[in-house]
Amino acid sequence: MNKINRFFRLFLAFALLSTMTGCLHWLHAYQTYLQMDEFDRYFAVTSKDDFTVHFKQPKLLSEDFVSLAKLRASSEEHTGDGKRWRYWFRKIDKDSKLIAPEISFYLDLAFNKEDKITDWTFSNLFLQIAPPEFLEASFRSLGGAEINEEKKQLRAKADQMEKIAALLPKKATVIKQLGEPLEITDEEKQEVYLYHFRLDAKNIEEGYEDRALSEVRLMFDKTTSELVKMSGRFAGLKISINYRNFQEEDDKKVAGL
Repeated sequence: MNKINRFFRLFLAFALLSTMTGCLHWLHAYQTYLQMDEFDRYFAVTSKDDFTVHFKQPKLLSEDFVSLAKLRASSEEHTGDGKRWRYWFRKIDKDSKLIAPEISFYLDLAFNKEDKITDWTFSNLFLQIAPPEFLEASFRSLGGAEINEEKKQLRAKADQMEKIAALLPKKATVIKQLGEPLEITDEEKQEVYLYHFRLDAKNIEEGYEDRALSEVRLMFDKTTSELVKMSGRFAGLKISINYRNFQEEDDKKVAGL
């Protein structure tokens, strides 16, 4: 059955790729997506001060990432084993000016000598809005996720997501790290905090200048003050995580969710 499912997904991918430009870039992305079905075979995760996903049999090339994100890194350096790219995101105010003192986070990509991505690292500040346990569970949930052909997105099914017992950060802790938001939207059961970060990107492709702006929305439960959802666009890649989908049922009851 697994082989049949993989066949149909591969067939779908080639049908999708045949209608797009840059087909090879999407093929490498799809090959990586297929590996998610066997996460521990093709990936490893380390988490301490930062969070890194290691690609054991990498498929994506550096230009694949640029083609998909439409943005180049803030800095690019050569290493003994290949090269490393860093994407810097810096908090800005309502007038699009940098906040002082600076509040920023980064995403790192490491490439081997064959120019394939071997490591994807999220800095410590990013982990304040995407706790490591939930971030890892989110990556694992991409195995078998639905492909949205029109939007070129993956959407994991909530009932298939790995359940974990980790605690969610409290609003006071998040604000201490990120500072005050641009605006707060009051809803029936939650508050939505909006933050703006600007990517320090080089040579942005014409027509994609708006991708340098990262709008990050954080949803806090009014009853528990816990961060329950995060959504944002980072280097052209949209990420949305509903942390409730990953929580064990017992924890939800304790939290009053």
